[in-house]
Amino acid sequence: MSGNTLGHLFRVTTFGESHGPAIGCVIDGCPPGLPLSEADIQPELDRRRPGTSRHVTQRQEADRVEILSGVYQGVSTGTPIALLIRNTDQRSKDYGNLHETFRPGHADYTYWHKYGVRDPRGGGRSSARLTAPIVAAGAVARHWLAAQHGVRLRGCVTAIGTHELAMDDWSQVHANPFFAATAQGLDAVEAYMDGVRKAGDSVGATVYVEAGGVPVGLGEPVFDKLDADIAHAMMGLNAVKGVEIGSGFASARQMGSEHGDELTPQGFASNHAGGVLGGIASGQDVTVRIAIKPTSSIRIPRRSIDLHGQPAEVVTHGRHDPCVGLRAVPIAEALLALVLMDHALRHRAQCAGVWVPTPDIARG
Repeated sequence: MSGNTLGHLFRVTTFGESHGPAIGCVIDGCPPGLPLSEADIQPELDRRRPGTSRHVTQRQEADRVEILSGVYQGVSTGTPIALLIRNTDQRSKDYGNLHETFRPGHADYTYWHKYGVRDPRGGGRSSARLTAPIVAAGAVARHWLAAQHGVRLRGCVTAIGTHELAMDDWSQVHANPFFAATAQGLDAVEAYMDGVRKAGDSVGATVYVEAGGVPVGLGEPVFDKLDADIAHAMMGLNAVKGVEIGSGFASARQMGSEHGDELTPQGFASNHAGGVLGGIASGQDVTVRIAIKPTSSIRIPRRSIDLHGQPAEVVTHGRHDPCVGLRAVPIAEALLALVLMDHALRHRAQCAGVWVPTPDIARG
């Protein structure tokens, strides 16, 4: 299987399956001398970890990360960094009824046609379990970005199903199980999610993520634009069906006099572009929204076919997120960090000596 690597100079390759002995990644291209330990990575994995509330899958995984290579005496050596996360709570018997049929909305059918063999246990390689190594790699990237450029990343859930969530208090993101940047309306959301879970159904979500302090100049047009690579990375996240940069689809309803972000000596007057102009970072906050579909694995009987094309009924057992978007915030942050670090290294390689007299108005 190809297509398991993200990045050019900062390259991350993931491996493993949902019900295999372990999952992990290999990071190639991390500069030497970065102070790094498991303690720098584990907090991000804890944010993504399953079983943290009744509103997510009850699979109990500690997701303890192990650094196998690339770090000596507490600093990166410049050699490949191998990260391992052991699976400890697989229940493969829950998927015994899927060997002969396909879950609607899942990758079962397409994997079978493409490879002629598939691992039905938890989705195998197509499982959202494989986002854990991405979060681990992203923790390394955001650690370097903060140290080198002061880049700050944060994200939140802005909608769960039909429930829109305000963004009025970022301090609340870590104080509720919904990654919501608000304290308003959460009782209604909790009741809504309880109903979805009890019905054996699932629901989608919208996630917002931003990066502040991004250096002006990152991005390589024409085909390696910063926003294009961000969209590419975000679409690699399980269940993502839409990506917006800045004003996104709302841009189609704006006038040019509204959408174009005016420049002043004091900074940009707005940020409809989402921090990217012509595929190159403007120095403003890079802002991204992603739409996440409802979890495909549900307990409600669904029509399908068996391996011979005959009608079948599928009921998915096991432990699944009624809203996979609830744990997507740290993953989206990690993916944004990976793209930004890759472009920071690429920019440094080609344009480290570039100087212009114009000030960076985004930083003041």
